[in-house]
Amino acid sequence: MTELPDPATFRTALRNWLDENDLAPAADPSLAAHIQQFARVQRALYDAGWSRYGWPEHAGGLGGPALLRAIVGEEVVGRRLAEPGPYSMLEVLAPTMIDYARPELAAEMVPKLLSGEELWCQGFSEPGSGSDLASLTTRAVRRGDKWVVNGQKVWTSFAQFARRCVLLTRTGDTDTPNHRAITAFFVDLDSPGITVRPLRTMHGVDEFCEVYFDDVEVDAGRLLGDVGDGWRLAMDLLPYERSTCFWQRIAYLYSRFDALVEEVKRQGQSVDQDMGEVYLALHTLRCRSRATQHRLADGRKLGPDTSIDKVLLAGAEQLLYDTVHDLLPGAVELDDTPWRTEYLYSRAATIYGGTAEVQRNIIARRLLDLGKE
Repeated sequence: MTELPDPATFRTALRNWLDENDLAPAADPSLAAHIQQFARVQRALYDAGWSRYGWPEHAGGLGGPALLRAIVGEEVVGRRLAEPGPYSMLEVLAPTMIDYARPELAAEMVPKLLSGEELWCQGFSEPGSGSDLASLTTRAVRRGDKWVVNGQKVWTSFAQFARRCVLLTRTGDTDTPNHRAITAFFVDLDSPGITVRPLRTMHGVDEFCEVYFDDVEVDAGRLLGDVGDGWRLAMDLLPYERSTCFWQRIAYLYSRFDALVEEVKRQGQSVDQDMGEVYLALHTLRCRSRATQHRLADGRKLGPDTSIDKVLLAGAEQLLYDTVHDLLPGAVELDDTPWRTEYLYSRAATIYGGTAEVQRNIIARRLLDLGKE
């Protein structure tokens, strides 16, 4: 068994390794280049062992608490060696596979994700079912040892680059309650009958896709959990969106805050109260997320309390880019710079991963017991 380092020693050794190994990205700002760079960084981290810590040995990892993989993500994204978007797919979908796939399937597939050999996507949202997953209509029907899937997903991040999809479908009859009628599958995206169409968003990046399923056959061995376990899988998956992958996004936002400070100084402006408010919002978010990382590392199940993390992240992200808009005249409206793209993307921070309204309702009803009114 590999001897597990303590977090402080692990971070120091990782920093030294990153200093000695040139993983700097190319100057290409395209999404395809970001995906390629993420795969390159993951391959190097996997070969050196870093990205295997924090994952169980039976799924290709080296063991140890999730805190170790949070440190890897923080250092890599904080140095801008990889963008947080593709990284989030790993942190959300690998735990789902480990928890719900047959052990032999997880052992085969999870190392492909950890090593950057493959990218996966998450087929949850539909045109009429965004935050309300219980109303999804994509249907899977059993035919012998196969399931046949028909339907449409939307807002599927990086589907045009993905090899596999964790897919939610409806499998119950009309008398089955919505939550109990949902079943999850692990689907190969090169299967006949699947069409992927990227969507151009206002920030100019084809990050999201529509995915169509027309009589797509999925082997029964690709069930994640049992028939009807899809809702439970979704509820277990969503907190991962607000734990380790949030920690990486926070590192990214700190790096952009540092860049803003340098830009403001370069223009001869003073670092004023607005900058202090941004720092306070980021620091509050980081403190909250740190507590979440430690709960996860202690083996505790994450639940509705991660909605607090989501609300804080959305607020901090939008405040940061609102301050960019105020302190760097023209950087958003006139100049074709990363600030413009990121400002536009930040407008969705209160929508993606569950809207701010939904998160506040969860906090009110499930944490504060305030009821439905």
